[in-house]
Amino acid sequence: MAHAHSHAAPSDKYYVPHSSPWPIIGSVSLFTTVSGISLWLNHVTAGPYIFGLGLLMVIFMFAGWFGNVISESEGRLYNAAVDRSFRMGMMWFIFSEVMFFAAFFGALFYARQFSIPWLGGEGVKYFTHFLLWDNFETAWPSNGPGAVGGEFGVIPAFGLPAINTAILLLSGVTITIAHHALKANKRTALNIFLAATFLLGFLFVFLQAEEYIHAYKELNLTLGSGVYGSTFFMLTGFHGFHVTMGAIMLTVIWFRCLKGHFTPTNHFAFEGVAWYWHFVDVVWLGLFIFVYWL
Repeated sequence: MAHAHSHAAPSDKYYVPHSSPWPIIGSVSLFTTVSGISLWLNHVTAGPYIFGLGLLMVIFMFAGWFGNVISESEGRLYNAAVDRSFRMGMMWFIFSEVMFFAAFFGALFYARQFSIPWLGGEGVKYFTHFLLWDNFETAWPSNGPGAVGGEFGVIPAFGLPAINTAILLLSGVTITIAHHALKANKRTALNIFLAATFLLGFLFVFLQAEEYIHAYKELNLTLGSGVYGSTFFMLTGFHGFHVTMGAIMLTVIWFRCLKGHFTPTNHFAFEGVAWYWHFVDVVWLGLFIFVYWL
């Protein structure tokens, strides 16, 4: 998007940005990053370095592009129509994220409710069990036919996962308090509770890293531990990635609040990140119930 101008856009006009280098820079950055990952996975020596270069390019792109958007916003170039378009865009983005997690939850449900019983000889799939894996037992969690990855232990729900659940639920409360403080123009309370939110987010990520270390080193629970290991780490890992991204976004919003950005009636960026954070909270509740507890 274009750099901000010194004059505000007319209230009845939709702001159309001038030509921008950021889309092509973003495309090249993502291509470099993915190429680096591909080469790294294929044991090419330059792979990690290309991946690192791509990652730096992506960070540069995000900083520059969002910096332009912030300048445009603070330059009062956006009107109500632009604000509505931003809101619709964020809603569709969150909807796409819901579908993303729905796919992985669907894989977990299918494995537990259909694949495992069929392999165990239940219902009409008896011959699958008899001909292929006649010693397979219907049980969850499962490491699949042939005990892929060896025996493993599971992480009890009412241990570290319960603590992390409390942390995320508390962060949902703090971001809500911060939002109400912003609408009431109470800047001190806004800054305190917003800071508490992203600190709780980073604490969650730290504790999840501790959980992963425990799983790998002491429980032999890895990505290679059959269908349970793969679904466990895909769901919790991608959620942890989303928490990390959300906490970074909250940190950026916090710095903007410290600089005096946002007003009680004009603060979409804050609201958009708050929506995303509540989405992360809800997904974790589903994870806690269906992955750890049941």
